[in-house]
Amino acid sequence: MNKNNGFYRKLVSTRGSLSILCIFMAIAIFAALLYVATHSSKTSGLYNETVKLTRTEVWKNINSGKASSISVAIMDNGKIVYSEGFGMADREKSIPVDKKTLFNMGSISKVFCAAAIMNLVDEGKVELDAPITKYLPEFKMADPRYKDITVRMLLNHSSDVPGTTYANNMGYGFNDTVYEEIMANLAHSNLKAAPGETAPYTNDGFSLAEILVSRVSGQKYIDFLSERIFKPLSLKKTGLGVGERTNEGISLYYKPDTAQQVPPEVISILGAGGLSSTPEDLVVFMDSFSDKGKKVLSNESIAEIIKAQPSLFAKTTLKETGINPEGEVGLGFDFVEMPSYKEKGIKVIGKAGATYEYSAFAVSVPSERISVAVMAAGTCDVQGIAIEILNSILDAKGILKKEETPVMAPPSPQPIPTEYANFAGYYAGESSITKISFDFNQNTAAMTTMAGDQEISSINLTYRDGYFYPEIGPKFAFLSSGGKKYIVVSIHELNSVFGEKITVTDEPKSLKMDMNGTKWLRRNVKPFEAMYQTTSHVITALYNSKLPGYVDFNGPKKIDSPDFAGMAFDIVRDQKELTLLDVNGETWAQLSEMIYSPINTAMPLEIGNNEKITIEKNGYSEWLQADTDMVLEVKKPDRARVIIFAPDSSIYYDSVIDKGDVFVKAGSLIELAGMPGDVMEVTAKSPSS
Repeated sequence: MNKNNGFYRKLVSTRGSLSILCIFMAIAIFAALLYVATHSSKTSGLYNETVKLTRTEVWKNINSGKASSISVAIMDNGKIVYSEGFGMADREKSIPVDKKTLFNMGSISKVFCAAAIMNLVDEGKVELDAPITKYLPEFKMADPRYKDITVRMLLNHSSDVPGTTYANNMGYGFNDTVYEEIMANLAHSNLKAAPGETAPYTNDGFSLAEILVSRVSGQKYIDFLSERIFKPLSLKKTGLGVGERTNEGISLYYKPDTAQQVPPEVISILGAGGLSSTPEDLVVFMDSFSDKGKKVLSNESIAEIIKAQPSLFAKTTLKETGINPEGEVGLGFDFVEMPSYKEKGIKVIGKAGATYEYSAFAVSVPSERISVAVMAAGTCDVQGIAIEILNSILDAKGILKKEETPVMAPPSPQPIPTEYANFAGYYAGESSITKISFDFNQNTAAMTTMAGDQEISSINLTYRDGYFYPEIGPKFAFLSSGGKKYIVVSIHELNSVFGEKITVTDEPKSLKMDMNGTKWLRRNVKPFEAMYQTTSHVITALYNSKLPGYVDFNGPKKIDSPDFAGMAFDIVRDQKELTLLDVNGETWAQLSEMIYSPINTAMPLEIGNNEKITIEKNGYSEWLQADTDMVLEVKKPDRARVIIFAPDSSIYYDSVIDKGDVFVKAGSLIELAGMPGDVMEVTAKSPSS
């Protein structure tokens, strides 16, 4: 819509009160304005097809249930040329999304963190290649190589710290002890590889960078961002997560299966993923990395932040196989080049963000000052939408001709080369084990998810020109480097390691107890932890008979001693280490920052029981187990929480969104989470009463 239309309407509506002379003057002015509007409409019309495309793609994702709302903004040459919100921000109050509606940005927060560090570099207060212990002398790890981690390595994921201190840091309340808990977790953790060697995605690296900014500046991290980035760039809508800003116009998240509203999300790890914003603010921020954009960093720092920062593994593998397994990672950015654009001489930078409740993606062509941002409440392909929008703009401006894809039959699969037989076997992923098998007679491959020896699900892949394709979804590649084998997944031209092949040693070790099939209950749960984190509250330990020396405890771990199973994979993100503990004569388990007790620590609950249960000083959750079908009534403080797990560990009641009494199946586990001192009264009644 032309921005002058409102002026024309106002002019026409007041013409009746004008004198004849004024009318003629108004007509002359109107004619002049119409001339300008007609000529400027060519610029406005430049985006017509892009706007149509945007609306079509956005509504596809909303109507399919992938997102409850979406917002989009486009900046061209320093001006926002299009901004629109879609869907309802608040269904109960019938409040639609507009350009000022807030969404959590997830990991796009990492680019703000990198900018904060580079701001301190510009001031001479931080050296990018200095060890982080220079600024955080209290930082320690069990692996002595931690002393070699530099500030740069925190920002390009090559620090090789294990992954993410998730416990209680993603949810519906801010974890005030987040810094202490991250430091404590890393203090007993090892590194996946030598710093700089590999670069699997890590959130804890950016949490350390956040702590560093606060320490060096002497300010709270969010205050530093506000003073050095938000205010200078006039990012008036960027700040803490939506759960901390509920009165500022946020887009709520609704579960797609039940349409229940989930409490507004708070992410306590701000540097890694805790900020919220609008697409308009994000495109302004992205424009600050262009030559002519308003800047908060020196030209030298901007050049550094949008420069490719490959690990040794990426350099070696690219040289050996022609495939970059990590993509062109920058400082904070997921990519600072994309192959299809790079081939045509166009530099593209971008970052994706995803939390449980929100998705976001920002992309920019610095040389053209074109930026696109898409934010959603829900899980949808915001990256695909943003790339389609970017391509449409580049095509309209004659920068990059959009290639029309001819309608044709799907390409036929090709015979799988026999050398792929060496890639058959088991692969470790972030939290699962995948079996790869090949059928060279049928020319198909199978990717099967395992739970112990049981095959849970499988997808078939067909081979074509070095890649394996499922019927729907991203393509995969298999490659060898440094004597190890990997699966690489490619989504919208961006590569990451999906899995690393598990090797079995000749002399596998065992834990001091047989854990196969044992069930474990998480204890260090604060009541505001996110709903999706509840999948970590009940874990069944499993063995795979083909993988002696390994235990699957929320992902594969290599058994190193009777009490310890550690990380065995260099490239897989978000790994944790398992330690068996002696707690008052019982064997408990510590999974990095998470504490577990065995299922027999759950108190039996019978019909007729009326129990008053107090959360102790350590804040640990209390657990009950129903011995028969019953109706459960729980009286609790508002901040406390009740979660009920079926015998198969699935969740069918969570007081975050569910209210009132509940029918409980025999064998179900009941978790009571609260803050120290909280008292909950539990009454078990007969279903027939």
